[in-house]
Amino acid sequence: MTAYDAVIIGAGSNALACAAHLSKRGWTIGLFEAADRPGGAVKTRELTLPGFRHDLAAMNLSLFAGSAFHKAHAGELAAHGLSFAPVADCFASVFPDGRWLGVSTDPAATRARIEAISPRDADAWDGLIAAFPARAHSLSALLGAPMRKRAVAGVLLSTLRREGVGGTMELVRFLLSSPRAWLDETFESGEVKALLGAWGMHLDFAPDIAGGAIFPYLEGMAGQSFGMVLGRGGADTMISALTGLVEAGGGRIECGARVERVEIRDGRAAGVILADGRRIEARKAVIGSVAPRALQGLLPEGSGDARFDRAMRRFRHAPGTMMIHLALDDLPGWTAGPDLRRFAYVHLAPSLDMMARAYQEALAGLLPAEPVIVAGQPTAIDPTRAPEGRHILWLQVRMAPGTIRGDAAGEIAARDWDGAREAFADRAIGIVERYAPGLRARIIGRAVFAPTDLERDNANLVGGDQICGSHHLAQNFTLRPAPGAADGRTPVKGFHLTGAAVWPGAGVGVGSGYMLARRLAGG
Repeated sequence: MTAYDAVIIGAGSNALACAAHLSKRGWTIGLFEAADRPGGAVKTRELTLPGFRHDLAAMNLSLFAGSAFHKAHAGELAAHGLSFAPVADCFASVFPDGRWLGVSTDPAATRARIEAISPRDADAWDGLIAAFPARAHSLSALLGAPMRKRAVAGVLLSTLRREGVGGTMELVRFLLSSPRAWLDETFESGEVKALLGAWGMHLDFAPDIAGGAIFPYLEGMAGQSFGMVLGRGGADTMISALTGLVEAGGGRIECGARVERVEIRDGRAAGVILADGRRIEARKAVIGSVAPRALQGLLPEGSGDARFDRAMRRFRHAPGTMMIHLALDDLPGWTAGPDLRRFAYVHLAPSLDMMARAYQEALAGLLPAEPVIVAGQPTAIDPTRAPEGRHILWLQVRMAPGTIRGDAAGEIAARDWDGAREAFADRAIGIVERYAPGLRARIIGRAVFAPTDLERDNANLVGGDQICGSHHLAQNFTLRPAPGAADGRTPVKGFHLTGAAVWPGAGVGVGSGYMLARRLAGG
């Protein structure tokens, strides 16, 4: 029988970070991944034509570059090939009247764009930037802390000493605010509100969802202050470096190996049973980098705690996403101006009301009449991803229902994704075409992934939910994925959870994997 100190179910970014750190502490590690390659939602493939390297889902590696894990292991990761492509022109929004706004690392350029629409908002922006270092200190401490009573209390006490009762209460109020509430009290221009509010849609925070103000704020401030980074050659540079680090530490990664269930012996997780019948023993821990719904199969007799099991069954996923990958003979010809061709992201989400409507339609099971489109232009920053003179376009369509009950526009009759996939993709491309006429003529290759396709590739993306679970307040902070489980603990001794469903949640910051590894290995 094969045995390891820790057996990890899945080989996504959190699982790999956890494995790498544990191996550095002397643990033997075996990772078993159902897919044909590691990476989870961070994968780069030639999806359209040879030489065109598309990031299947995640594209922005800023969270990983700024993570505590990267700071601890930067030299070794670089030695295993990790390479970033820095972004100065981070994100922009375009509007139907031909205007646009964008955030760049040049403060004067960003201010001038905002000032042209609203001098008052330009002043408000400057005020936010000036206050960001102090606010970032508190937010970074909170977002990087394990969600245990002692850690949370420490963050609150530190904030109280630094900002006083009034400042602390203002921070709490901000953390509970919806994107619209914060944007309305901060800015007057609908365009500035839309520019920032679009980031909430990335994390399942439509404009009126409580607790979502932090995401537009952080993306705006971080983009201005630090810029962004993409992975040079593709986001999988991160996964290649992580797998190299794991393997250099003696860890073994086996793909195409689906875990059937966790083996419980004397009340403790003792190993796993693979779908092919093999038994893999775990001397110290079994770690599941899985969506909570997977526990019904992994623990067929339950965890022994009915409340925990009920919470795992009730874990809520966000609406789905469609991904459209295009090979182009040139970047889009944005009518708003050629400067937009330099930006990593261009949001086609012209108002908060439009975002709220698209979100509600998707929640109702309808194909949105006007979905939010995130247009990624990675070859504007990193031309190595396509043959010389050619480009790729990364289109993220938010939101899309996992199960189709109808079409808000009344145009698509299909009620399954096999029938609706291409028609809905055409709708999305048509929206981009309105802002960049002639786009269709520039397309030389196309690959479309409906929500069902994303889940088929990665079972953690339930219903095409790319963030592995809503981040609404009832399912965030100490409640992610359930009370008492925010640090990955489960009622089964020796069985732990990691991944985007565990605090601090989605993104490529590998926080849950790194914090779990440090807890298990004692630092």
